[in-house]
Amino acid sequence: MKLKEEDFKVLREPLESGRQSRESLSATLIIGIFLQALMFSLTYFLTGDITTFPYKEEIINTHFWITASLIGLSLLYAIPFVYKRSERIQYLLVIVVSHNMSSIPLLIMSLFLIGLKDEGLTTNEGTLLKIATIILAIGLFLFVATFARFYILLKKGQYRKGSKKEEQRSELATMAFFPGIALICGIGLVLIAKYISKNSNYYDSNSPLIIVGGMFLFFVMIVILPEQLVILYCKYKYKSFNFNERGYLYSSEDQNEK
Repeated sequence: MKLKEEDFKVLREPLESGRQSRESLSATLIIGIFLQALMFSLTYFLTGDITTFPYKEEIINTHFWITASLIGLSLLYAIPFVYKRSERIQYLLVIVVSHNMSSIPLLIMSLFLIGLKDEGLTTNEGTLLKIATIILAIGLFLFVATFARFYILLKKGQYRKGSKKEEQRSELATMAFFPGIALICGIGLVLIAKYISKNSNYYDSNSPLIIVGGMFLFFVMIVILPEQLVILYCKYKYKSFNFNERGYLYSSEDQNEK
């Protein structure tokens, strides 16, 4: 069954409420400038010099230039003259920035803390790479599984107007996907934290908590990503997911207008 515009109607709610208006996204980008700079500084100034994680210099340099580029683009797309003419790119930029000021730096910090010199879980480069690969593989699985479930719900009409999803939807609805998987991940992360505490020489008792918290937030953001991408798709596909010059959402009747 081919999906139609009406199958995505509930996803317009953040746009209708103003939470994801162009002006709100502009404010998010401004805040993101400072948060990205802060998280980059915390990640590398606190752990960059004391970790044995392989390719750390390449990771630091790559992340620096990505962050610098995103900060520059954030400044540009926070300007009304710019975002009013390319709101789709602004939305895409907000997606990337939201991950770069939260899950990505915390995941890197977690991996760096695992490989702390004389304190971490391990200093073996091969083991550290395997840990990173496992974490990324779990993240990929969560993304594919969440995206598949999202698509199934769309086909079942769960995101149409008047559906139960519309009634149940709230600010944190996207984080409620896969409660069973979330529970399993939570239990697994607690066990990981206990294992790290027992089998390492961390002088700072907060390190295992930072490691587990960073991984958990990374997985949470992965679960949120499919909905962000679907809304981005709708903004390109349907005119009704975009704003007119006066800042009002187009209606479905405007879809065929040029």
